[in-house]
Amino acid sequence: MSDFSGMDDLLQDFLTEASELLSDVDNKLVELEKRPNDKALLNTIFRGFHTIKGGAGFLNVDPMVGLCHRTENLFDKLRNGELSMTPELMDVILNATGVVRDMFGALAQTRMPSAADPAILTALDNVLHGKTAAPVSEVAPVSVNLPPNVTTNTTLKENTSPAGEPDWQVLYDVLLGKPTEVAPREPIAMPKLEMANPKVETVSATESKSIVVDPMQVLRPAPAATSSKAQASTGQPLATQETTIRIDTVRLDQVLNLSGEIGLTKNRLTTLRTDIMAGKMDAPTIKALDEAIGQLDLLVSDLQNAVMKTRMQPIGRLFQKYPRLARDLARQLGKDVELVLIGEETELDKTMLEDLNDPLVHLVRNAVDHGVETIEERIAAGKPPKAVVELSATQVGDHILIEITDDGKGMRPDVIRRKAVEKGLIDAETANSLDDKQSLQLVFMAGFSTKDQVSNISGRGVGMDVVRTNIQRLNGRVDIQSVAGEGSRFTIQLPLTLAILPVLVVKVLDQPFAVPLAMVREIIPIRQEQIQEVSGRATIVVRDEILSVRSLATLIGWEEDHIPNFGVLMQSAEHSFILAVDSFIGRDDVVIKPLQNIRPKGIAGATLSGDGSIVLVLDMEDLLESTAAEGSAIKASRFITAKAI
Repeated sequence: MSDFSGMDDLLQDFLTEASELLSDVDNKLVELEKRPNDKALLNTIFRGFHTIKGGAGFLNVDPMVGLCHRTENLFDKLRNGELSMTPELMDVILNATGVVRDMFGALAQTRMPSAADPAILTALDNVLHGKTAAPVSEVAPVSVNLPPNVTTNTTLKENTSPAGEPDWQVLYDVLLGKPTEVAPREPIAMPKLEMANPKVETVSATESKSIVVDPMQVLRPAPAATSSKAQASTGQPLATQETTIRIDTVRLDQVLNLSGEIGLTKNRLTTLRTDIMAGKMDAPTIKALDEAIGQLDLLVSDLQNAVMKTRMQPIGRLFQKYPRLARDLARQLGKDVELVLIGEETELDKTMLEDLNDPLVHLVRNAVDHGVETIEERIAAGKPPKAVVELSATQVGDHILIEITDDGKGMRPDVIRRKAVEKGLIDAETANSLDDKQSLQLVFMAGFSTKDQVSNISGRGVGMDVVRTNIQRLNGRVDIQSVAGEGSRFTIQLPLTLAILPVLVVKVLDQPFAVPLAMVREIIPIRQEQIQEVSGRATIVVRDEILSVRSLATLIGWEEDHIPNFGVLMQSAEHSFILAVDSFIGRDDVVIKPLQNIRPKGIAGATLSGDGSIVLVLDMEDLLESTAAEGSAIKASRFITAKAI
């Protein structure tokens, strides 16, 4: 145990900078494997690792210094041509960088990290002395970085009772690969708001500096090794959630300038208010008031956009975690896979970036594991031996499209339907009624898997369910396109930010409600002659699609004495339906405010309309789940009664 008291700021700065450097080193190592003779790339890797070693030495973190020194010597021999890059040698290097990342986790808890696994050090020493690198299976695996209170690689010394006896239940769980809860350690005490130390300032391509705001927790990149059984079976996040954000100072200057202009406009309005209160109501005063209000409206809009941009981060900071993940998994499966990144400069709200990590990890892993074939299978099918998985991001209007495409074997809807029936997820009658597009959506059901045997990589049927759940939480949607023998494409559509939510404002019994616009397909009138009875429920046929009619008044538990006039065609995660409402006001962009001390079912929060009235924002998924289907659908008998009247 080491005492880092009085070094909190230095330790925080080191971990922030070194974590980013190590993540960059990992990506460049994957590139180096493709271009082993690229001296410039190798020099960049060497400098990055040398910087990490120097910082560790300054903090007297001897275990990290020793490991970094061995690895740095290996890089030096590669630079001098004394060694040549091989896949086995790359496995040794990547395992070493993974151990360094684990040491960052210990430092984040103000603990001196333990010495590296002897197997890792032996493998490095063997390579340095000219011996052949051990196969990947003989090299100690890198443990997965889980949140600070969870571990999958616990030692006997770390899990003992107060009396010094081992906690055998904890150790037994560890042997079985179960996540083990350990007592959290005291976090590093950090100030609420602090400008970064000059040492962690960076210079962007436009020569503008960026700073770190609110350093409450260490930035830790997602680990590359993901073979942990706990990770595979539980879908735990790969890294602790980041609470820092880098902001270009140009954007902060823009916010400052706009706030200054708003202050000037406020002074102008105060003067005009004084004149009007004094009885000065002539035309020039009214015109000046109108101009001042118009200017304030423009400035507030610009300020809102500028503040939102401070939360926007390039998605490349998330994408950079996946090349090594794809490389390691492909090596483990005996496949040759290249992950191509496109649109890394596309910006997205930082909070959404954090929640996107798990879905993208699962999709990239599935593309490598399930999507692409082995080298032999690809050659037999007339494809290039190397498979290509493409991860791209692009902004389309006020949405972000993220696509994961592979050129693998694709998915067969008939096989998916059969597997879903075998696992008891749906019955045979339901399976026969599904078309190919609906069949592909079955992969998102909890417990679905096409694998007959469970491995440490897949087969438990939890990955795609996590994907859909997390995407829905972000008010997004995910679609699948697949052609058997050619490949698959998963498309994720997300709003740019969760801070401002586009909604459709509707009315029920003269009360306005807001529903997320992402779920709205179209608005249609409800005519009684269109109503058909199917299994005792009211339905409407829209372009040959039979849709159930759900009354919003019934969903929220109100008594309804008339038939709604309009229907909002909604697309939920499971199916489409018609939401019956009395009228609608229109589209709006709202800022959701949570309700204090209460959380009614189906209510996401509240916002204010232009006239100052309160509008409740509905959480449709929660509302549908919490309402029994019998009460949420309009009975056909109600329409029959209405017709008779």
